[in-house]
Amino acid sequence: MSAGAKYYGADIGKTVDIYAEAFHDMHRELGNFYVMGDVVIVELTLNGTQTGPLALPAGTIGATGREMHAPCCDVFHLKDGKVTSFHCYTAATIILGQLGVLGNLGASLI
Repeated sequence: MSAGAKYYGADIGKTVDIYAEAFHDMHRELGNFYVMGDVVIVELTLNGTQTGPLALPAGTIGATGREMHAPCCDVFHLKDGKVTSFHCYTAATIILGQLGVLGNLGASLI
């Protein structure tokens, strides 16, 4: 949601594709896990070097060659042991700042 878009069903994988195209070395470092009944919360960081275009709902940011190490929180809702919903909350302002585009978003879009 922090990027301004929601994905449902088969489209959920689009975010993985978008970040994989933008960050060839994208990886996640898992931190803390919290379990409360049928809800699992994971604190993690998103890490990688932006070597490709990053397509966002507001426009596409061309490759900056800069690294990101951004906090993220994933929330999984379960029913009968299966995921019924997944919410990924990224720190978009931190990502944009680390990519060097936060101060001039309009000039950063291609």
